[in-house]
This record gives sequence, structure tokens and C-alpha cells, in this order.
Amino acid sequence: MKIVTWNINGIRTFRGGIKKALDSLDADIICVQETKVTRDLLDERTAIVDGYNSYFSFSRGRSGYSGVATYCKDSVTPFAAEEGLTGLLTNHEGAVGCYADQTQFCSEELQLLDNEGRAVITQHKTMCQDKEQTVTIINVYCPRADPEKPERKQFKLQFYKLLQCRAEAILKDGSHVIILGDVNTSHRQIDHCDPSDNEDFGENPGRKWLNGFLHDDGQREERQDDKTDEEPEVTSTEPIHSGKFVDTFRYFHPTRPNAFTCWSTLTGARQTNYGTRIDYIFADCQLAAEQFLAADIMPEVEGSDHCPVWGKLSCSLVPSSKPPPLCTRYLPEFAGKQQKLSRFLVKVDQKSICPEPREALPGSQEEEERRENLKPIDAGKKRLLTSDAAVPKGKKAKTVKVSSKPQGSLLSFFKPKLTNVSSTEASCEKTLNPDEVASSPNSQKVSSTSEAVSSVTSTVPEDVLDASQPQCTKEENDKQMKRKQLSPEPSVGKTDSKKGASLVFWKSILHGPPPPPPCKVHGEPCVLRTVKKEGPNMGKQFFVCCRPQGHASNPEARCNFFMWVEKGK
Repeated sequence: MKIVTWNINGIRTFRGGIKKALDSLDADIICVQETKVTRDLLDERTAIVDGYNSYFSFSRGRSGYSGVATYCKDSVTPFAAEEGLTGLLTNHEGAVGCYADQTQFCSEELQLLDNEGRAVITQHKTMCQDKEQTVTIINVYCPRADPEKPERKQFKLQFYKLLQCRAEAILKDGSHVIILGDVNTSHRQIDHCDPSDNEDFGENPGRKWLNGFLHDDGQREERQDDKTDEEPEVTSTEPIHSGKFVDTFRYFHPTRPNAFTCWSTLTGARQTNYGTRIDYIFADCQLAAEQFLAADIMPEVEGSDHCPVWGKLSCSLVPSSKPPPLCTRYLPEFAGKQQKLSRFLVKVDQKSICPEPREALPGSQEEEERRENLKPIDAGKKRLLTSDAAVPKGKKAKTVKVSSKPQGSLLSFFKPKLTNVSSTEASCEKTLNPDEVASSPNSQKVSSTSEAVSSVTSTVPEDVLDASQPQCTKEENDKQMKRKQLSPEPSVGKTDSKKGASLVFWKSILHGPPPPPPCKVHGEPCVLRTVKKEGPNMGKQFFVCCRPQGHASNPEARCNFFMWVEKGK
């Protein structure tokens, strides 16, 4: 039995297709995180893959955010599956159960913890030494603690606590438990590229939780034979923990350095292996000792800012006769069955219609329409509607638009050309009767109107033009056309000089990016960056070394060159 976990950073980014990507991993159960797909955007090619049955959890608050999925080969179909950790999202038979004591969480908090699509649980039957056992696999994408949002730090810790309660409850019920996914916390200093940059490394709340969650019986000291001369010394002052789960990678590789699973794509840190290990496969102590054969990372697999992690067990999986109800092939949009009309008629709570201050979803058409309905753009303008009694049923009432400006004539849509304005104006003025011009109420607009008439007479039918407006005769228009044809065009040299002058003018106004200076260490042209973090420097530009980020001792990595771009350059 082989299992794989991988934060794929968007399930729709697989260029070769999801089927090819799953087959390349060569595993029985593949757990992916950060799918960034909601149910309305899930297509059949991704949901139903030949040879696999899949189970998804979607974010219910934001589009293109979070989300996890578990793909099981048909030969290892689970007999139970469930979305979320709280049980609030489960409304069908075939759930995993064992929800433990959740009294330490309020109902609103439980709803929020499962609202972001961060967990899928599948339960399988295994054969170990002719003995049937149960293994529960929890696929999780733990929250990230954004430094600029203190409330997310507490949210992350509450998610950890809920995950531990559910896992230990399932373990207590008699099933083996495997927790795998993106935990978003590097455990020890050996799991971080530069722990010295973080003050109070061990005081991080996430690491403290991992210390209590994981079991450490001193296996690191027993496996010192695997240590090489290049490996850094592992801190031996760390206490021995008595948790109920084991980090399977460190179980087999207790002292391997530079084993990272996540790198920053903005700084190109993967080229210098300047990353962290935050993707894990945790297993209960008994399962790790008796059934796990190996566990490792796959840094050679690209396509995301994370790399896959795999684990292999000696036991074999027993498939279920049919997938549990959570399987995506049972979703109405993929089941191939005609839906009832009642499924489209949803009872709407009137309270939910009231506008509440909340963050609008990016690219949400529904939110834009709702905002427009609640606060129309032309709310200050009165719209005259015909009464409902006067309009027959089935017909829409016509809206009478009241405009403050008078309706213009057709001639206003024909704008005169700026060239030859003086000649056209002069020729048309000659044909006008001075008495008519003086008596006309639109005498101030005669000249502009005559320009428009002279420029469009050849293209606009005569019956379209207003008969009351003065017009130029056809003969005069022909004369004007001949003058234009006989008039000498400017020479090429003059045109080039004009272009050159305009180019110099625009260059003097619109400054391009300043030339990059060379960095002091490598002598290579720097790259231009812009501060996007909120603060006094937001929007300012600066130059840094063009090489990828790395450890200070690595000569191939980025040097510490930094220079602000001065204003006016």
C-alpha cells in the first residue's frame, strides 16, 4: 500500500491532465491540498477520473481558495468517507463518525472551522497478517497564520486542536489513523532552511502543538549511524514527547538535513533549496512501527511550490463493493440523472437578503448583481413606470427615461475632421444666406453644423439630413475634393522630423524604468521590485540581486544588495 500527499497549488494547473498526473505518482491513495476549486467550477474531467474514485471538500466562503481532495484507486475504494472534521457537513450514511467531545468549541466556531474546505476523511479495510483491520486517512490543509491578521493565528490553533480531538477519538475507537497533508508549520530546526532568522523558534505556538501531538522516544539518538559529516548536529536538549502519532519521515530519516517540501516561488528559492518541511505523513505509533516500510519526499517532482511526500506500508487494502455517498460520481451534475424541478427551488431566508458588511468575493457575478440591486447607481434619479394595472400579465412594464439634456439631432453624431476646417468653413459660409443666419435661433451653431454637413454630405443620404439646416452644394464639395487631391503632401523628411520631435517630447514626459545597477558581489544587473505590503513604503520600488534566495553561506545565492529607487528617476 502506497500513499502520497501533495499541495498542488491549484488542481486546474495540471497541463497534461489530472489522469496523467495521478498515474505518474504511482500510488493507491493520493491526497491533494489547495485545489482552489469550488463545486460550481469543478468539471467532470477533474471529478471523475478513469480508474479512481474521488472525494472533495470545497471552500464555502471564498472562490479559488483552499480545498482538498482524495483520489483512491478503484482497487482500494473506501467503505466510508466524510467531509470536514466536525460532522456538521455530513448528512448521509457512510460517514466515519467518532466526533469526540466538542464542548470546548462553540457552534459558530465549529461551522467556521469546516467552512474553508480543509479536510476529507476516508476509511479503509486492510489485511495485515491475515487479520482485517481499519485504517482511517485524514487529508488536511491546515490554515496559515498570516502575520498581518492576528485572528488567523487563533483560527490555526483551534483547527489544530479540533484535528487532534478527532484523530484521537477515531484512534480510541479501534481504527488506525494516518494524518497527511500541508500542516503549515515546520517542526524542528532541521526542518527549516534558516532557523536562526526566527527569534524564539521553539516558542512558536504551532511547534508547541506539534511537540505535544507527536511521539518522540529517542529514536534520533538510536539512528546516529545514518548521520554524515555534512549533516548539522541535531539539538539533543529537546524533550522527549509522548504524543500518539509519529512523523514517518523523521522516523526513517531522523537526521537528514535540507529535506524540504516547500519553497518560495517569488524568490526562486527552490533553485538553492532554501525552503521548509511543512508537508507530513503522521501515523499512530503502532501502525508506524508495525506496518510502515518507508517514507520520503519527492523534490524532483515539479508543478507546484510544494513537492509530494510518500509513504509505503506492508499491509494491503481491501476494496469496498461500492463507493460511499460522498464520492463525486454521485453528485447530481455528474450522475447523469435528470434532476427534479424542486432541486432548483430553494427557500430563501429573508434575513439573509439584508446587506451585511462583508468582504466581497473576487470575480463574483452574483455579488456584483446583489450590490447593484441594493444600491442602484441611479438611485437619485426618478424612474417613471407604468402602473401594474395598466400592463397585461406576462408583459414587462416599459420604463420611460427622463433625461436632463434635450435630444440631439442626427448631425451631432457626425464629428468633423480637424484637417481643412478653415477651408470647409469658408466655403460653406459663402453658400449661407446672411439673413437666415441672423434670424435662426441656432445661429451660434451654424458654423459647426455646416462643417459637419460638408464632411458627411457624400456619405449621408439627403433625406436623412434636416431640411432646415443649410447645406453645401454638390459642386462645391467636388471642388473641395479636387483641392485636397491637388494639395501637395508633406515630404518624408518632414514626417520623420516630426516623429522624432514627438518621440523626444513623450520621452521627456513619460520616464521608463530606471536602468538596473549591478549588484556589488556578483556584478550582475539587479531586478526591480515593488513593495506590496501595506505600510509607509507601499508602492515604492527597489533593486535587489537577481539571483535566487538562499543561505548566506551559499555563493550562488542572492547577495544582500539593496537600493531604493529615487523619486523622479
